[in-house]
Amino acid sequence: MSTYLLVHGAWHGGESWKRVIPLLTAAGHRVFAPSLTGHGDKAHLLGPEVGLDTHVDDVVGLITEEDLTEVVLVGHSYAGLVVASAADRVPDRIADLVYLDAMVPEDGESATDIMPVTQTLIDLAERSGTGWRIPPLPELPPPAGLFGVTDPADVAWLRTLLSDQSARCLQQPVRLDNPAANRIPRTHIHCVADEPEGFERRPVPATQPNGTPAQVWELDTGHDCMVTKPAELTDLLLKLGA
Repeated sequence: MSTYLLVHGAWHGGESWKRVIPLLTAAGHRVFAPSLTGHGDKAHLLGPEVGLDTHVDDVVGLITEEDLTEVVLVGHSYAGLVVASAADRVPDRIADLVYLDAMVPEDGESATDIMPVTQTLIDLAERSGTGWRIPPLPELPPPAGLFGVTDPADVAWLRTLLSDQSARCLQQPVRLDNPAANRIPRTHIHCVADEPEGFERRPVPATQPNGTPAQVWELDTGHDCMVTKPAELTDLLLKLGA
């Protein structure tokens, strides 16, 4: 039995993993999919002080309180920063680190460094009068849809899960200064269907920090693959927990 800790991205909540959790548990594994502070069932806790560090504390707190070890730590999208920072703090508890169509930071980088378009979202929020609150991205015409989700029923469900994001989450830098974290194997899963025009993914180095070859897998689907391709995503994750 492996322990999977699934961390959602910006604007989402733990419920976004609803279709993946039963597939992992049916395979005999333990699964945690918390909502980060300010999201999902914790949306009422959102405030301007909520930032990346808050979310890292959420994840590290869960790991230590539940005394989790040999964790397959999965971060989707913005949560690439969250899981990288969490692994840096408790590397001895992490068996695998998975960047799921995620931001992959270097020490000292923020979301605005990795994806400068996020600064545009912050600027728009400030000019609109919402200040620190950044609303979810709007639905776009197919094939982009809502975070890559285009099925009308799925879009309607996904809308119920989304909430505002604090600007501080996108502005705070990661702190990655623990050499012990370099030993953790990393896997990158890229969602490659219908990537937006002008989108440039940061290349994955050929060699991981632990010296082994890079492991990069692809899913032919949009960004929110846990909604659109839960079985296919689960199959990939099970390779790590085998």
